[in-house]
Parts: sequence; C-alpha cells; structure tokens
Amino acid sequence: MTTSAQASSLRHPPSFGVRLHQAMRAHGPLCAGVDPHRGLMQAWGLDYTVAGLERFAMTCAEAFAGRVAAVKPQSAFFEVFGSAGVAVLERLVADLRAAGTLVILDVKRGDIGTTMDAYAEAFLGKDAPEPPDAITLSPYLGYGSLRPAIDLAHATGRGVFVLALTSNPEGADVQHAVLHGQSVAGHVVAGATADNADAVARGELGSVGLVVGATVGDAVDRLGLDLAGMGGPFLAPGVGAQGGTVESLRRVFGTALPHVLAASSREVLSAGPSVAALATRAQDTAAALAEALAS
Repeated sequence: MTTSAQASSLRHPPSFGVRLHQAMRAHGPLCAGVDPHRGLMQAWGLDYTVAGLERFAMTCAEAFAGRVAAVKPQSAFFEVFGSAGVAVLERLVADLRAAGTLVILDVKRGDIGTTMDAYAEAFLGKDAPEPPDAITLSPYLGYGSLRPAIDLAHATGRGVFVLALTSNPEGADVQHAVLHGQSVAGHVVAGATADNADAVARGELGSVGLVVGATVGDAVDRLGLDLAGMGGPFLAPGVGAQGGTVESLRRVFGTALPHVLAASSREVLSAGPSVAALATRAQDTAAALAEALAS
C-alpha cells in the first residue's frame, strides 16, 4: 500500500539539491568535467571531427557513469560542431542520466524577458530535449533577470549554478565592484540565499547553487560574503591543473565546505583515453577530496 509520503514523492520527485547531496555522500565531492577541446582530443589520438567528439564523449560516459557525483560537460566544445555536435552532447547527457549520474551542463546563459524564458525552456523545461539536472547561469544582466530559469528549475526538480566569484582574473573587475554598499558578488549571494530559504526551512540543501572558484584566495573574506548561510551547493572549478588544492578550498569556503562540489577537468581527463584509467583517476580524485575535506 502506498503511503501519503510515498504518493507525495511520486508527485514531487526529490529536488536537485536533495539529489546532489545524496550523490556527494555516495560518490564524494567531485564533478568530472568533459571538455573536448582540440588540444585534448588530439592528445587522446582523436581527430577533431564529429566522429572524434563522439568517441571522446562516449569514453567519458563509460568512465564516469555511476562513479562520480556529477559530470559537467562544457556545451561550447560540442556546439562548435553544429547540430551534429549538439546531438553528441544530448546522447552524452542521456547516457549519464540513464546511469543515475547527475549532469550539470555548463552553458552560462543569461538574458532578459522572453529570451531568458526561451533559454530556461530549452534546458530546464519538461519538454526540453535531453534536459540536464542543472545548468550554469550568468547573472550580469541582474540576478533578477534569471528568474525564469530559477523558477522553472524549481518547478521541474532541476537546479542552477549562478556565477558569483569566478577564478579568471578578469572576473574581479565586475564581481568585486560595489553597488549600494555591497559587491556584485554579494548581491548574487543574497539572491541565491533568498531563493534557497524554503529548502533550508525544510532541512534540505537548496537547488540554487553558486559558482565560486577554488583559486579566488581571500576574496570571500574581503567582500564579506556569507557562503555558509547561502543554503545551496557550490560548484568550485579550478581544482588540480588550474592550481586549486584542498587547502585553497578550505580557505575559500570555510564552514560551507560540506556543500562544495569540486570541479576538475584537465586533471582527470589527462588520464584518457583509457576508460579504465579515466575511471580510476576520477574515483581516486573523489576519494582523496572526500578524505581530505573531512579531516
């Protein structure tokens, strides 16, 4: 007999925040990147063609599915091949999700009005072709301009990660700028905190996450950002080849560390093209991160 709680769960599947929390507990705090740029594909001995792209993507799917908390394909590296590349991306997303692995599609979309509505429907809508579990968003037309995507993500049980403090040096020109006594990054953190309030009240991890680079140094402290109170997950690019370490993660995130999903692309992908070597590198990296961050 189905209980009322089970019936509610069937009508309202677990939110992205809940599913991500479960995945991180099961597999560790690693998000494996899939970045098939020309240099890496050639390093794997693949032609820079749609056929090479498909081989790269399917190798990653086989290596990462069921072994890491999440996988983050960079959409641009597929879009460069046109519709055929997008078809490969859709197959990658479908294969990973069929295996129960969360997919965070790195698209960094941001716009206004009906254009933002369309972006939201394209990636987060119930009729979207092969929708991922979450996408990245750019808030630099104003955090409020992202409302269509945030609301649709909540409605469909998906999530978003909004750029807040990125690891590229140029980002500080905008993100550290002060408006009405608060940095731009601070406005983004405040917006995400408000959008996660209901989930926090239920004792859950929110589904509106932030992108905060592992190599931003003391920027969080200097800007007075309350990451621990944000209530959602953090996607932390830059771990490994870009210089991010366990110590830098501790310094940046402090008591928010349990909600950090560390993203690593080059460090993990350098183990390819062997499926076995990729799988081992990903699992070893996830285990090392989990152990180090827990100590």
